[in-house]
Amino acid sequence: MKQLKLGTSSLEVPNIGLGCMRIKDLSKTEAEKVIRNAMDAGINFFDHADIYADENVQADTVFAEAAGMNDDLREKMIIQTKCGIRSRSFDFSKEHIIESVEQSLKRLQTDYIDVLLLHRPDALVEPEEVAEAFNELEESGKVKHFGVSNQNPMQIELLKKHVKQDLIANQLQFSIMHSGMIDAGLNVNMKNTPSISHDDSILDYSRLHDMTIQAWSPFQYGMMEGVFVDNDKFPELNKQLREIGDRYNITPSAAAVAWILRHPAGIQTIAGTMNTERLTGIAKASDVMLTRQEWYDIYLAAGNELP
Repeated sequence: MKQLKLGTSSLEVPNIGLGCMRIKDLSKTEAEKVIRNAMDAGINFFDHADIYADENVQADTVFAEAAGMNDDLREKMIIQTKCGIRSRSFDFSKEHIIESVEQSLKRLQTDYIDVLLLHRPDALVEPEEVAEAFNELEESGKVKHFGVSNQNPMQIELLKKHVKQDLIANQLQFSIMHSGMIDAGLNVNMKNTPSISHDDSILDYSRLHDMTIQAWSPFQYGMMEGVFVDNDKFPELNKQLREIGDRYNITPSAAAVAWILRHPAGIQTIAGTMNTERLTGIAKASDVMLTRQEWYDIYLAAGNELP
């Protein structure tokens, strides 16, 4: 499994991580199998969030109990979690950030979080409070590194004005069928729909500031409307993914991940499958380097046009 440096930190992570939202739906035995399979494939990066839960089940609780968390195992894992989303609001207050981390530590049965992300922008954010929370969590050793999720450059700059820690990652929805940050960059000075930027050049900003983008929902189209791989709605795209998959002896899902990994920004893909066979197949994308033309062929097969 290829490694990449997460942002400006010294933290080396696999270029494919496992998103653990759906692990809450598994039995302890099933979850244990998923975790072991991921580790065997070289995926030791596990992405959580405090809101990954059903009424009575927290995903990170299931994860820790299934893993049989202990000090030796913990040292082999890189655990990331997110906070800031509440039932009917967003909350970046110092009190909420610290309380969320405390509860996550208990559920994960660990003394520290490797990476903490602020989950979605809080319109009422007071960056001074965020800075106080980050300082307290870092000084206590409870959080090693910090970042954000679903934020644009100016929101990040506002935080950076006050927090002393580097913001090393930004987790964003990104896939071949959710490629707005690519589309706007290609259609500069055009009046067509792809020229509309919803992200304020977040891709280029991230590269300029050595901030790792983490791609969530790498197989979804729309706003999580469904999976595009092996979906009859997208015949040309799936034909292209199968052809490239056959060329490299990987699955179509792995080809979709290889498309993300080919970008020179060094994007980390967060795969959320709980299917061990599928995850093993996806992991093979880690070592695949698509050609420039193959990357563009997939992009065009997804229905995109070049100006």
